[in-house]
Amino acid sequence: MVIQVGDTLPDVTFMTMTPDGPTPASTDDVFKGRTVALFSVPGAFTPTCSAKHLPGFIEKASELKAKGIDRIVCTAVNDIFVLDAWAKNQNASDQVMMLADGNADFVRALGLVMDGSKFGMGVRGQRFSLVVEDKVVKQVHVEEAGDFKVSSAEHMLDSL
Repeated sequence: MVIQVGDTLPDVTFMTMTPDGPTPASTDDVFKGRTVALFSVPGAFTPTCSAKHLPGFIEKASELKAKGIDRIVCTAVNDIFVLDAWAKNQNASDQVMMLADGNADFVRALGLVMDGSKFGMGVRGQRFSLVVEDKVVKQVHVEEAGDFKVSSAEHMLDSL
């Protein structure tokens, strides 16, 4: 079943990068007591993700925060080393928190898994975005396969 408006995010453990290295972060650590703009990409360094998805959230960060977003979070079924390198490559580290869902536990629990096997990518997360308030989902925007419309920063801004 796919996550819906009104659902509470599942309790999972992500990996984040800190000055001390890779560090676990729970759903509570990231979302409790905050309004969060979360977006998921099929993979770091992939074309649409690098050219449009992440750059859009970096570019619109101040506008999102002006509309009540406390934190912008990107997740992908990648390891934290790849996500950290991608954040540095995209100059995202100051604007977007990277959450590695390396084993796809989060996207499985959300019902938003994508089979990227035909591209040699294995199990990945679908392209989507959520607005989450104190762990409760307020908006869900899931892309059709191959699309990039409803999960963009621009679409989220329009929906806030």
